[in-house]
Amino acid sequence: MPRVVALYRHPVKGFTPEPCDRITVQRDGRIVGDRVLAFRFADAALPEQRGGLDYWPKARGLALQDFPALAALRLAFDAAEHRVTIFRDGAVWASEVLDDAGRRRLADAVAEFVLGTPEGRRLQRPGRLPLELVGDGAHARFQDREQGYVSLHGRASVLALSAVIERPAGIERPAGAERPAGAERPAGAERPAGVDASASDSTRGIAPRAPLDDRRFRSNIVIDGVDAWEELDWSGRVRIGELEFRVAEPIVRCLATHANPETGERDARVLTTLTQRVGQEEPTLGTLLLPAALPAPVRAGTEQGSAPWGDIVVGDTVELLDAAT
Repeated sequence: MPRVVALYRHPVKGFTPEPCDRITVQRDGRIVGDRVLAFRFADAALPEQRGGLDYWPKARGLALQDFPALAALRLAFDAAEHRVTIFRDGAVWASEVLDDAGRRRLADAVAEFVLGTPEGRRLQRPGRLPLELVGDGAHARFQDREQGYVSLHGRASVLALSAVIERPAGIERPAGAERPAGAERPAGAERPAGVDASASDSTRGIAPRAPLDDRRFRSNIVIDGVDAWEELDWSGRVRIGELEFRVAEPIVRCLATHANPETGERDARVLTTLTQRVGQEEPTLGTLLLPAALPAPVRAGTEQGSAPWGDIVVGDTVELLDAAT
């Protein structure tokens, strides 16, 4: 039986994933504590509207697709104290409560960091500075789409991709360098079925490719016990633990997946590997889910939508209930 093997939420969009033993899904399909804060450009500190819902396009704020070096910062959010702490090179670099002055200092500190990276020139474009730290720290509202979703991928898909991943010239990782914390490779999963691994790293005299880290894909839920790419073909309804979802659509990926979640380097060509080596029409990994009983899209931050719906815990079973016809 497929099971949940890892859970994540991302308190500040684009920054450190927070591993969880349990996540709470809201009635609107968002995760409590997920993407409750975001660093936005000066001219994009208010939401746009699309389909009658608030929409915060990631291209108008700090996001890994354009600023991969962000992944090298470690960030923690204490919801009880309303405090954001940023760690750089293992030391506390900034720690502020979310009052006006604290938000300003955090935004300026992050801008200073980004300006010192290879992508810093992007932040110097008109309308982008000063950065603004937006969000109340309580309501999930900065997902990539106007409707909140729960995102899920299968670990077998990541292992299959890892077996054939293209890396930029000169970048090779020692075995195990990017293995998710606590994740052991299942027996027989070194070279997943359906992936041509005849040209192995060992035949070229370099260390075998390490599995890509699940965190690279920014999903809320990681499952095991399904074949590689199987979740892309799901339709209809799926039950996770005691919660019943409907399958919305597969997740088409962006350049954020090229960023190593430890170093911020773009060290894996995920998009071209998916289209050219795996053979997909679009670079796709994982799927989006919504509560099965959600009648219509709900604006982020509403009292009704933010109400807890139920919990998912590591170890919960995953069952595909039916398929859409």
